[in-house]
Parts: sequence; structure tokens; C-alpha cells
Amino acid sequence: MNAPISTFSSNTNKSLNLILGLMILLFLTTTQKSFSFFQATENQDYREFSGEVRDSDTRDELVLVDLEVEGTNIRTVTNNEGEFILKVPLRYLNSNLVLTSVGYQTKVIPISSLSTSDNDIRLERSITELKEVNINVPSDANKLVLEMLSRIEQNYLTENVIMTAFYRETIRKRRQDASLAEAVVEIYKQPYTSSRNDRIKLIKSRKNTNYSKLDTLALKLQGGPFNTLYSDLIKYPEFVFSEEFFAAYDFEFENTTRVDGRSIFVVSFKQKPEVITPLYYGKLYIDTKSYALISAVYNLNVENEDLAADIFVKRKPRRVTVFPTEAAYRVDYKFKNGKWHYGYSNILLTFKVDWKGKLFNSVYTLQSEMVITDWEFNESENLRGKEQIRPNVILADEASGFADPEFWGEYNIIEPEKSIEQAIRKINRNLNREK
Repeated sequence: MNAPISTFSSNTNKSLNLILGLMILLFLTTTQKSFSFFQATENQDYREFSGEVRDSDTRDELVLVDLEVEGTNIRTVTNNEGEFILKVPLRYLNSNLVLTSVGYQTKVIPISSLSTSDNDIRLERSITELKEVNINVPSDANKLVLEMLSRIEQNYLTENVIMTAFYRETIRKRRQDASLAEAVVEIYKQPYTSSRNDRIKLIKSRKNTNYSKLDTLALKLQGGPFNTLYSDLIKYPEFVFSEEFFAAYDFEFENTTRVDGRSIFVVSFKQKPEVITPLYYGKLYIDTKSYALISAVYNLNVENEDLAADIFVKRKPRRVTVFPTEAAYRVDYKFKNGKWHYGYSNILLTFKVDWKGKLFNSVYTLQSEMVITDWEFNESENLRGKEQIRPNVILADEASGFADPEFWGEYNIIEPEKSIEQAIRKINRNLNREK
């Protein structure tokens, strides 16, 4: 039997900080702001559809419903208000739109039956039949997770692909938007069996920061699109389930569920009680037949404020104490042609900022998400070094295209939530004043 783990060695702590420190905040005091504009060329080779997806019984908005043009890799997801926007190339207008969501029946709709706006789509809950299902359940959850990690070659893409993705990051001070950045990127996704890291090329981006909302303390998210990409637990298991840290977790089975007609093992995990170093806790959704991870929802343990702060805070003024109160992650995978691949991820971070001598603290929420909107196999490595963005990139403040309604052209994006739309309107008013 292994000896109890009370803490890790100093070398292990350094390694853990390197792994967990991929999501870093850079604190700067600045009030400078500048803008530049991109000009999008008008493209008539697609048609745009928008609307919302709801539960057929409760009429509640459905979050993160997957919408995909059948027979293609063109897709998007609904936002936190159940709304979507999807741009379909004209050659696919006679195809079907396929909608899938956890716990709901898959729905197929002819695209030709959709209106260009105000589509109201309802999904019906998936009813699990109460009959015995022959499932070969591993002897314990620990072994199941190890088996999941050992089947990467069988279950996930083993070829180079180029993925088009939409990325969004927001910073809010309490409930007010303080910074908004969006980008379309190309991800040069390396095979899941390769040790080479993925690479990213920036296609279009825009950003605005309202420093008056930040009390002269500007929070900048270092890492940009790489932060969400590194949530891909199958490509980067070392960030959570490396050989070095695997023994520090407890795994347990929960009730089996169904996702898109598949039987799914649900495995919860958390760090052992004797482990001091902040690790993760959450749930893994694993296909019962292939043992492929199809989704993961997890959090970083931030109970120890000092240790958690060391992971995230890179630089800050001396009179300020900063510590995270929440660090939540999600990653979803998509199935295509017998293989799974990264499809969507979301990161939510909440921080408290205490100024010495001030009576009240400030609470900031940073959220970033990325969805794969299209992909194709990549025969050759054709991304030059100067075209790549660095893993520690901070999306530049001067990138701004909010005044251009056609900024994204034919690229698919995640429909902005109402609060983001309001922030965009305020940004446009500010831009008009500065012209």
C-alpha cells in the first residue's frame, strides 16, 4: 500500500505550478487606450440563421446545444441564453441542421425550413428506458480512468487537422463588463498520439477595455486562446492527470447516464484529503463502449487562498491582495467518422481584490470560451513561425472592430449574450465620441 500523501516535494510543487499556471493574470496600472479598425469584405456565399433553443416542456433556454450542418464540420453552440447564430454556405442550404444536447433527443431539421431570424426550436428530453443494459463495468473507477487514458490512439484523431475556432473572453467587475475580447483563430491540431503541442494562428480579433470600471487596476488574461485549448484533457492530460499527480486523486462511480443515445459512465474525482497542494475535483463522462472521454466538468480546489493565488497571480501592486474564489473548467468532445476530437471548452475564474486601507473589496470574473466551428485534415505543416501566436499572448488592446457590423464575414461565432450586446453598444458610443 502506498504511503499517505501529505504534500509533494519541492520539485513536484514547481512542476505543478508550471502546469496549473497556464491561466495567469497580469496586473498592470494603466489608463492608455487606442483603437484601430478592420475592414471586413462583404461575402454573399453564405446565409445567416438565428434563433433560440428551448426545452419543449418547460420552455427554459438550453445552454450549449450543439448545432451542426449534417455531413459537414460546420457548427456552433447556443449561448447562456439559449440563442444561436449560424452561417451556412449556400451549397449546404438543402442539408439538415442537427441539434444535440446532453439529456435531450437529437433533432434534425431541414435548413430550408428555417427562417433567417427568430427561429424557435424545441428539444424533447431523452427518456431512459428502465431495463437492464449489459454494460461491462470495470472493477473500480480508478481503473476505468486509466483505461480511458490508455485508449487515446483508438478513440481520438491521429492525423493533423486545421480547426477554425471562435474565442471570446470577458472580464466583469461584479456585474458590469469591463473588458471584452473576441477572435477567430486557426488551430493546427496535432495528433492526439503526438507529443507536439498544438499551434494557433490569429485570423481576426477585436477588443475593448473600459479601464474606468477597473479602478486603474487592469486585469489582463495571459494565454488567450491557449488557455481554453489546454483544457483538452486528452491532448494535455499532464495538466490534471499526469503520472505524477494521478495517485493524489480519489475516483468514484456515479449513476450511469445517456448522452446523444450513448450510455455514459459518470466518474467523480477529487484530491485525497491528506493532499495539501491545490488539485482538481469534478466529473468525467466516459462512453461505456469505447471508454472515450466525451465531456469533463471540473474545478480547481481554491480553499487554500495563498497557494491558489500563487498559481494565478503573476504581477500585482504591493498594496493589493488578490486570491481566486472560483476556478471552473469544462471541455466537450465531438464524434466524427469514428473518432473524437476537441469541440468546446469554457473557463470561469472569480477573484477578490483587496486594497490595503480600503473598506470594501472588488470582485472580478474572468470567463473565456472557445468553440470549433469547422475543421479539415491538414496534409502538410504550412504554418510559418512568424504566423503563430505565443502561448503567453495577451490579446492586444488596440484590436477593435465593434463598430463594423460585418466584422466577422462568413466566420461562425457564438451569439453574444444580452449583457455583451449592451457592452458593445456602449463601446460603439464611445468610439463615435472619439472620432
